[in-house]
Amino acid sequence: MHNKLTRGDIRKMEEEIEHRKLVVRKEALEAVKEARAQGDLSENFEYYAAKRDKNKNESRIRYLERMIKTAQIVEDTSAEDEIGLYNTVEIYFEEDDEVETYRVVTTVRGNTLNGSISIESPIGKAILGKKVGDRVYVKISETAGYYVQIRSIQKTTDDGTDKLRGY
Repeated sequence: MHNKLTRGDIRKMEEEIEHRKLVVRKEALEAVKEARAQGDLSENFEYYAAKRDKNKNESRIRYLERMIKTAQIVEDTSAEDEIGLYNTVEIYFEEDDEVETYRVVTTVRGNTLNGSISIESPIGKAILGKKVGDRVYVKISETAGYYVQIRSIQKTTDDGTDKLRGY
């Protein structure tokens, strides 16, 4: 499976990997060494906790490296009047007669509880590249779906700041 990531996502992952390798790894190894020095390992909770933290860090490094290796690079630019990555959109759900606001993000940043939808989600796929006023069919499965209408688009950058206003 290839995750769709921007160059910015990859840069941030590389920065996290570097931090984990140079800082966190060193701290974790020191914690294991200190806990081991306390004596009997069979009843040494600190030793097992330190080992667990060290292994979690190594696991996270491997996960990030695998994500970068298998990533599919996507551009985070779009036409001024089209929905693109990191844009905040207001969507009208016809069935529910409700308006909701979402931010369109890459796969790794998707979190509907925080108002972010992935470009890989059914609604993200459906609205990407659409314009204000467009009525879009969101296909959930072969037999199910629903219609939404694009109410507004706010252009933002990958860090959430407004491109036009600079904040």
